[in-house]
Amino acid sequence: MQTVALHTRLRPGKEAEYDRIHAEIPSDLDAALRDAGVHAWRIWRSGRDLFHLVECEDFARMRAHLQTHPANVPWQARMAELLEISDDYSGAKPQVHLVWALPPRT
Repeated sequence: MQTVALHTRLRPGKEAEYDRIHAEIPSDLDAALRDAGVHAWRIWRSGRDLFHLVECEDFARMRAHLQTHPANVPWQARMAELLEISDDYSGAKPQVHLVWALPPRT
């Protein structure tokens, strides 16, 4: 299992539209993500900056699976209209390694 952190940035004025579109992910895209080995994908937004945390079996394999998937292609085209920076990982392996966590109370 890999945990991958990504950063993207919205075009100015696209915040509300991005939030609205993400209120409900299409069921075929949901299925495609799961078929590609994604266990969880969370997105936080601070102003125009988006911070993604993806938990998946294999990030490179997931991207390859989704690249031409019929559920993902139109979704990515729609996101391209909203994003100023679509990714900032440029082929690097953006894995996040847990350094510290507040332990649960015992």
